[in-house]
Amino acid sequence: MGSIWGVVMHAIGGLCAGSFYSPIKKITSWSWESSWLVMGFFAWLIAPVVVAGITTVDLWKLISETPFFVLMWTYLFGFLWGIGGPIFNLTMRYLGVSLGMTVSLGSGAAFGTLIPPIVDGSFLMLLQTTQGQITFGGVLLCLVGIAFAGYAGHQRDCAVANKKGSHKEFHTTKGILITFISGPLGACFAYGLAAGKPIAKEAIEIGTDPLWQNNAVLLVLLLGGLSSNFILCIYNNWKNSTSDDYFRKDSKQVLNYILASSAGCIWYLQFMFYGMGSSLLDERFHFASWTIHMSFIILFANLWGLYFKEWKLVAPKTVRALVFGLCILALSTVVIAWGGSTL
Repeated sequence: MGSIWGVVMHAIGGLCAGSFYSPIKKITSWSWESSWLVMGFFAWLIAPVVVAGITTVDLWKLISETPFFVLMWTYLFGFLWGIGGPIFNLTMRYLGVSLGMTVSLGSGAAFGTLIPPIVDGSFLMLLQTTQGQITFGGVLLCLVGIAFAGYAGHQRDCAVANKKGSHKEFHTTKGILITFISGPLGACFAYGLAAGKPIAKEAIEIGTDPLWQNNAVLLVLLLGGLSSNFILCIYNNWKNSTSDDYFRKDSKQVLNYILASSAGCIWYLQFMFYGMGSSLLDERFHFASWTIHMSFIILFANLWGLYFKEWKLVAPKTVRALVFGLCILALSTVVIAWGGSTL
């Protein structure tokens, strides 16, 4: 039953991840880098500090007594994950939004799920168990669903580009090659959580509810992500002369801060629920959390696209391919939950 509730938590997190950008789209008169930095402060600093402070026993003592190398690796993986954001945007430029997002998240799911058990030596051992075989089968099923969704997304983006005459920037070869960079960097979030396991274990030992064990880890991990994104955004503020965005005196300034902070809080919720979902899975299968999370992001992002009629220009067979892929993604999460609960 715990695994089922873990998947439910991941579903809520995926919904948050697929929805956080809506407030940012309503921000006016600010550059992208200014909106992103304000959002980031709430997503990667303020919300993590508040939530971890409330849910973790003796948070600052726990952090201060954590071995340096645990903190360093957790922070470093967060920093690398933050670098992956701009590269992720390049994949969408060359492959289109739908295919770029699907391929990048799909490659991130593969790297983030399979590398941890390979590195810690548990991969072959898990393959010899019924639970392991079912769980890895669910991971492979997820990648099949991603492939169908990615194909449909590519067809959609081509149809939109041909309609609007804006297909010149599409470059499939470049886009696919870039995913081999953005995928591993995106998966660094999963590696950071793995590196921070000693923090989570110590949090439980000093009295923290196991459901919240990852909140202290997220604090260190997201600080790394904030660092790399801070450098990027401040550089772009300087390059584009947009530093005055933060200090403008107009009627929309307060609303912009409210929208950006709201987006940041929604963004953080995805990983708060991710941490809760991971803690509810069998410890041996925590690595599968990344696949579940990525699949739900893809699932909800495309469902929003269908709801807002973003697929109205494509052929019916393309929509059927998308729906089939989304059904496979949904099925994969059920299989993974089943694997985690099999005795």
